[in-house]
Amino acid sequence: MTTVDAVLSKHNNGLGFSACSHNQNQVWKGSLESISFEQSAIKEKLMVLDKPCYIVKVAGKIGVTNEGYLSPVDNGTTLQVELLTFVPPIRIQQLGDPNFLSFHGVKYAYVTGAMAGGIASEEMVIALGKEQVLSSFGAGGLTPDRLEAAINRIQQALPQGPYAFNLIHSPNEPAIERRAVGLYLKYQVRTVEASAFLDLTPNIVYYRAAGLGLNDANQIEIKNKVIAKISRREVATKFLQPAPARILKELVEQRLITELQATLAAKVPMADDITVEADSGGHTDNRPLVCLLPSIISLRDEIQEQYHYETPVRVGVAGGIATPQSALAAFMMGAAYIMTGSINQSCVESGACEHTKKLLAQAEMADVMMAPAADMFEMGVKLQVLKRGTMFPMRAQKLFELYRSYDSIEDIPLPEREKLEKQVFRKSIAEVWEGTATYLSQKNPEKLGKAVNNSKLKMALIFRWYLGLSSRWSSSGEKGREVDYQIWCGPAMGSFNDWVRGSYLSEPKNRHVVDVADQIMTGAVFLYRIQSLKIQGLQIPNYYSQYHPSPTILES
Repeated sequence: MTTVDAVLSKHNNGLGFSACSHNQNQVWKGSLESISFEQSAIKEKLMVLDKPCYIVKVAGKIGVTNEGYLSPVDNGTTLQVELLTFVPPIRIQQLGDPNFLSFHGVKYAYVTGAMAGGIASEEMVIALGKEQVLSSFGAGGLTPDRLEAAINRIQQALPQGPYAFNLIHSPNEPAIERRAVGLYLKYQVRTVEASAFLDLTPNIVYYRAAGLGLNDANQIEIKNKVIAKISRREVATKFLQPAPARILKELVEQRLITELQATLAAKVPMADDITVEADSGGHTDNRPLVCLLPSIISLRDEIQEQYHYETPVRVGVAGGIATPQSALAAFMMGAAYIMTGSINQSCVESGACEHTKKLLAQAEMADVMMAPAADMFEMGVKLQVLKRGTMFPMRAQKLFELYRSYDSIEDIPLPEREKLEKQVFRKSIAEVWEGTATYLSQKNPEKLGKAVNNSKLKMALIFRWYLGLSSRWSSSGEKGREVDYQIWCGPAMGSFNDWVRGSYLSEPKNRHVVDVADQIMTGAVFLYRIQSLKIQGLQIPNYYSQYHPSPTILES
């Protein structure tokens, strides 16, 4: 039998093992039979998070127990058991900001972010919502009818919530934002995740202000909640401050909001929560979390000092969160909540096809790269995608280089155009434009009119045909187009795969979003306990410090 003194040791001060200073006036009392000395039994007791954990020494051997109690030292008693150190019980709910839990009606400070095109699907939102975990539906890029159907289905399944819907910034097509906001207000969608915003628009301000009122106690009531995903201080500032007076005035003049709502909007921030987005999948600035989060928290504090909001804006994190270690690191840095993204795309409930899920489950941290974004192609905006198993990022980058180098499709050398038609489009450029023109004639005739007289814009729209469809192919599982799948993915995917390798979560068919959430949060709490013991001076071998996903842990 392996005993603890072979694997667990406490710092030796030359006098043998001794209790930590805060235990000098306390002793442990309880049944000696409850103390475990064998390796696996010790690990089990360390994992009992809802009970205290006592590290004791008996007859020269170190053991661990969850039972017993602490008592003041009786100087007249010879101690049979020496208390070395202890940690109190800890619950998952203790990580993050408790106000986040009460405000959103959730059981812990964990959110799954929106992945456009319904990849963050109804199934995902409903599965998590039924377990009181907040999830954001990926509304970006969907038609109004498709979005309306998703709202109805999710609200029917989760009449009391929690759930959120994405509102993605569309600088080139503001009508898309307007239609989404119109549906959210019509169906009283009470939480939106605002993402990819470069500046505040009348649409997001309208949504926020339209939900403001006064309760019976004459206090401001915020019905329309906003979680803003940002990666830049200048954008964060806009969401941390009240809505601009200019936009509020316009909304009042258009009779979209009342004078009272405009007055109240000047007293509350634009967002209730700010998600600091680090190196993530999709739209990202590739910022390192350890630099970005402290900066935004400091900015929040500065603005709070200026406006004295009754409830300060909470700051959470996204990008790179994929393991208990990354989750705990975020919480220890002051995050109010964590948000996961890439890892959920590989789960059963994801709207991605099976081929995409398998590619994601094989991804390593270096298997990602930046590629041009369809929605902001002309602006040169890029997003992070998977490069393993797909040619999309290289082909998309080639399209942008051609766009930047030439003023029209006709200016592109004939060999290059033939290569595009054969390898990328797999149809003639004329056919691509015909399909694009037909689509725009129904959805955006104004843009079609501009493109007819603007050869550069026409070229961009032709290229965006490929960029837009490639992400849909990845969701629908378009046969024969696998090498063109656009799969939004950050390095977190590789980190997650490393962590779950060899466990039941290594297979995509076993990856359920609720399981993944529970494993990450449970693991984070366990690692917090281990770090607490280490900080008190306990040296703990790696065997005890590792948390591996196991369905039996969740069952217990």
